[in-house]
Amino acid sequence: MPGHVSRPGGLVKSKAAGETAMDTDARAWMAALAPYRKPNTLRSTVEIVITAIPFAGLWTMAALAAVHGWWWGLLLTIPAAGFLIRLFILQHDCGHGSLFGRRGANDWTGRTIGVLTLTPYDYWRRSHAVHHATAGNLDQRGIGDIETLTVGEYRALPWWGRARYWLYRHPVVMFGLGPAWLFICQYRLPVGFMRAGALPWVSTIATNLGIALPVAGLIWLMGVGPFLMVQLPITLMAATGGVWLFYVQHQFEETHWSEGEEWNFQRAALHGSSHYDLPAVLHWFTGNIGIHHVHHLSSKVPFYRLPQVLRDHPKLRNIGRITLLESLSCVKLVLWDENAKRLVSFREARAGA
Repeated sequence: MPGHVSRPGGLVKSKAAGETAMDTDARAWMAALAPYRKPNTLRSTVEIVITAIPFAGLWTMAALAAVHGWWWGLLLTIPAAGFLIRLFILQHDCGHGSLFGRRGANDWTGRTIGVLTLTPYDYWRRSHAVHHATAGNLDQRGIGDIETLTVGEYRALPWWGRARYWLYRHPVVMFGLGPAWLFICQYRLPVGFMRAGALPWVSTIATNLGIALPVAGLIWLMGVGPFLMVQLPITLMAATGGVWLFYVQHQFEETHWSEGEEWNFQRAALHGSSHYDLPAVLHWFTGNIGIHHVHHLSSKVPFYRLPQVLRDHPKLRNIGRITLLESLSCVKLVLWDENAKRLVSFREARAGA
């Protein structure tokens, strides 16, 4: 039939437009998401309050426990890390201009939260914008994403290049050393944006100063040891959790990558991003960022409206859906197989040689 379009994810050709149904449906979804893009200032403010106050309270109680030698109190760093992840999601929404209607409110809220998350807002916002603009594009990898090689590229590397990539993709590095380096060290300089003008530098230096002043005061008040006993676990757990979320949102078996004229923003957004279907409490702590395919289709939708999108448009529920248990197997997926059009493990790549 002329103009026939299959359900989202189909590959039926549209005879009228000369495009795939996947392209048509992705653009139709973007139009359907337009009504959800307007933020509610009161709701956004409440979300900040119910996240920042518990975080500060938990941090304070853990600090008191550390100072008095009540080591059991350091268990409070676990929920505190969860609230820090949620603060990062709020900062993330500010970067997309989706938490408040005014740009200034988004930017200054994001910069303030960046002191707590150790993330220079303007520097991060630029790199993340590149990620959104190029996600799933094999021709434009390298900024704001996890390094991913194709099977052909990996095989063409010398042995030391393959060893480096293997080490980079090892879980200990990817979810242990990597997050610690990223949030404690790399974010202290605007790496990758040295020629992008003054703003990334100003943002980074201002964030560093904003971090240094309260840290110095807290160390003076409670001592270096107790401070590190509280801050380091919170930072490392939150950093690892954040990197894990970002990883699973794009590094799943049936993700979508393409190159050249085959790449399409809407298609890459809808099928190159997962629906990480987490338990309700984890959805809350992660600011619904697991509904990532919807977020990539329309990043202006505030995080608290993403579940409403799934309720109103149930067809989106099963696109790219992975559960918490299923996500564990994503760790082994490290190379893009150009022929099979899916992510594969090192073992699968060797077997197919």
